[in-house]
Amino acid sequence: MFKFLNYNFDDLSNAATFRYQGKNDLIFTETIKFKRTVENYDKELLNNALFLAFVILGTSYYKAEPTTEVRLPRDLDKTQALFFNKIYQEGLSQFVFENQLTRENLVSFEATKEANTVQKTLNQGAKALVLVSGGKDSLLALEKIKQSGIGFEIAYISPNGAYPSILNELGNPIIIERSIDKENLKNADGLNGHVPVTLINEAISLIQSILVGASHIEFGIGKEGLEPHAWIGDLPINHQWSKTEEAQELLKNYIRNYLAENLTISSTLASKTELEIAEEFAKTCWDKYAGKFSSCNVANYKQENNVEELKWCGKCAKCANSYLLFCPFVPYEKQLEIFGHDLFTDPELTEIFKGLLGIDGVMKPFECIASIDELKWAYEHKLPGYGELNF
Repeated sequence: MFKFLNYNFDDLSNAATFRYQGKNDLIFTETIKFKRTVENYDKELLNNALFLAFVILGTSYYKAEPTTEVRLPRDLDKTQALFFNKIYQEGLSQFVFENQLTRENLVSFEATKEANTVQKTLNQGAKALVLVSGGKDSLLALEKIKQSGIGFEIAYISPNGAYPSILNELGNPIIIERSIDKENLKNADGLNGHVPVTLINEAISLIQSILVGASHIEFGIGKEGLEPHAWIGDLPINHQWSKTEEAQELLKNYIRNYLAENLTISSTLASKTELEIAEEFAKTCWDKYAGKFSSCNVANYKQENNVEELKWCGKCAKCANSYLLFCPFVPYEKQLEIFGHDLFTDPELTEIFKGLLGIDGVMKPFECIASIDELKWAYEHKLPGYGELNF
């Protein structure tokens, strides 16, 4: 049995602690340090936000020893059980694929109480908390928030306190420090794989918004996750499930029902495709952020990497995806300045480009990337100077 043990928020350190117990009685403890500027925050609201994060963060530890049996310290109603089942099944679908599991290997939360929603209204202003990673989507979303005239603070979730230096140019960043229990995950010697990281970050951001008096959270998420990579039975395998409209609507509904009806989370980019986001970024943000932004996970967003100066590795699916998206809108010479070479003529990227473009049955890479049709259109409309793919 996997047990959700307890969670706690310390008023002195502004740190939240979440504890879990694996099948072999190994205890996992995660600590997250927040910034707090509100003295008289709503403690019931914070507790409900902590519980939501408690369950979603649990995916990082549950995956080491997946089991159909779990124990929670709180009863769930039907809506909560449905949402958490989606997170622990669709949200872990890539993990299922990577470890040759099926939906039947995963937990199915059960409703053990009648619906008991919270009809609460936040007594906070219209300030927004904007999560900024340094990638094109979050930077474009920030620019749109600036244009709206809404007051805002920017935030970054860091595994070690480090953050991209570009954030200092954008404001006084709130650094949320998330300490995953890497040591005990190593001791568990269990399975590994992708977790619904967007929902994890959103749950963390809800806690931070309460502590700084923000009533809106802005995430730079466009129309993503529409294409499953594969299917295992009736389970769609989708790296981007937590960014899909389904996942985001389930989260918004949960917030309305169990946190506060006027605490909102959304994206100014929600109606835009990845191609449309790339076009708008190229027109309005490229000259401002070129050489400072990056969407490459390999070079930047792994726990051991130094993220102070964002970089592009030029060898991964995320780099190839970005190169494709920008090639109809950014002159070749400008892309060359950040990538160093023409990715289309790099033989090491041939299979990655096949997957991105749906060629020869190569699977679409497990990354947050655009649809095959969008990427095909982008390649077919690339500006002069770009090389040709050799397949």
